[in-house]
Amino acid sequence: MAIFAGSAGYAGAVALFSGIGVHRQWAVLAAPAYVLAAVAAAWKRRGLDLSLLLSFAGGLVVPLAWMAARSESQREIRVIIRSAWSLLHHGTPYHSTAVLAATQNPDVYNPYLPVMALFGMARTVLGGGVLTDPRIWLGVTFAGAFALALGSAGAADIWRWTALVTATPLVAFPLAVGGDDLPVLGLICLGLALLWRPGRQPSPVLAGLALGVAAAMKATAWPALVVAVALLAARDGRRAAARFAVTALATFAVLVGPVAAVAPGALVVNTILFPLGLAHVKSGAASPLPGYLLAQTGPAGHAIAVGLLVFAGLALALSLVVRPPRDCRSATWRIIIGLVLMFTLAPASRFGYYIYPAGLWVWLQVSSLGAGGAPPEPGPPEPGPPELRSPELRSPELT
Repeated sequence: MAIFAGSAGYAGAVALFSGIGVHRQWAVLAAPAYVLAAVAAAWKRRGLDLSLLLSFAGGLVVPLAWMAARSESQREIRVIIRSAWSLLHHGTPYHSTAVLAATQNPDVYNPYLPVMALFGMARTVLGGGVLTDPRIWLGVTFAGAFALALGSAGAADIWRWTALVTATPLVAFPLAVGGDDLPVLGLICLGLALLWRPGRQPSPVLAGLALGVAAAMKATAWPALVVAVALLAARDGRRAAARFAVTALATFAVLVGPVAAVAPGALVVNTILFPLGLAHVKSGAASPLPGYLLAQTGPAGHAIAVGLLVFAGLALALSLVVRPPRDCRSATWRIIIGLVLMFTLAPASRFGYYIYPAGLWVWLQVSSLGAGGAPPEPGPPEPGPPELRSPELRSPELT
């Protein structure tokens, strides 16, 4: 009841105070559904499933279908569709450096890495319609990856938890209006979960595949790659870390390499210079966070913001060397801290990016609700000869 009541309060606040049209549309449709879900939660026998159904339908399905049918969304959906068309016809999802030099429109830039364009392929190939909207496939990818992440980490009742997380404003709000960050978040959770498998050996190769694909979508996944390497090196040895790193880098190279070969300059300008505010056109990501406010004071302030961002990255890297994480819980917290610093200090940022640390925290909490509490982490073998390691074989004196 508290979750749905809080969701209703959040949606009501968005409806009253947001100045963005698609945000208000989502809120007006979602708020009544969350109120009904909170009321239904009081019904002890069927209340949980009814609440999930009401919140999922009213908080996500109805608003998303309404806006998809009317072709209303945030600008990133239009960027994804255009990049898919460009990838299909020109072999690159990016405009050339000459086109970028002649424009003042930030929407001409594509800050995403090449795999993100695949979510616009259905619209490019099959034409308009609700089912070809990129948000549908962004949401399906998130839900599938998040459910697999919960299952790999040993969570209980994974589909109800996935439905609940997806139905709350944490996911439903950004997905209904945009949602480009959600598949990246889901794959980061899955990559970490594959390194945290209760009762089984971790899977560096599968984790490398998951995080390599995420890294080929958005640069926001890159910190997770670095932290995962440090975790594996400290906990499982250099061989496991090398297997993960080679798999992730090979996956990234296969997915990004062909586009980089076609137009390397356009790739750098769109995905590195533009997000850092170093292109001649400023990004539309302009939430009043410290890095953005510093960058708005002039060239010196922008340089300070970039310097602080670099310093934060170096500090995180140093912490991985001095005190590397030795379990997935501490590794996830290290990623959360790094992402919070990155989004806070970036010259071009928005509040919506905090979905990454928030989503990782939610995944960590839900994964700890399996039978018996948190999933066990593999640890070093017990000292002593084998015959003394089992409690059943110890003598009373030894015990």
